[in-house]
Amino acid sequence: MAPVQSQSISLLIVEDDVNSRDVIARLVGLKYPDYTIYTADNGKRGLEIFKEHTPGMVITDINMPEMDGIEMAREIKSLNTNATYIVMTAYSDKNYLEKFTEIGFCAYLMKPIDFKELFAMIDKCGSASPLEI
Repeated sequence: MAPVQSQSISLLIVEDDVNSRDVIARLVGLKYPDYTIYTADNGKRGLEIFKEHTPGMVITDINMPEMDGIEMAREIKSLNTNATYIVMTAYSDKNYLEKFTEIGFCAYLMKPIDFKELFAMIDKCGSASPLEI
C-alpha cells in the first residue's frame, strides 16, 4: 500500500525566458499532476510568490533581471531554511556554483534542460528533504 502524503507538494519555477518557463511548467505539471506549480519571471517576483505560498522546492535560473537567482535564494533561505533548490543555468561558471554551494542546493542543471534529468532531480530533491513545517 502506498504511503499517504500528509501535505501537498508545491514547486516554484523562476525563469525570465517566457517560452522556457512555460515549457518547464507545462512538462513538470504533466509529469507531476498532484503538484501545485507557481511561476515567476525574475527573482524579485519569485521571492514575492515564495513569501505568499511557501513552496517546498524552487527551480531557478541564475541570471535574471531585477534580482538574480542567487540573491533570491539567499532571501528565501533567510525565510525558510527547509526550501530545496534546483539551479539551472546556461553558464558553467564555477563562481555561480560556489555561491549556490554557500546557500545550499540539491541539484545543478545545465541548459538546455534535459527533462529526464530534471524529473530525476525533482524526484531526488523532493524525497531527500521533506518539509518539516
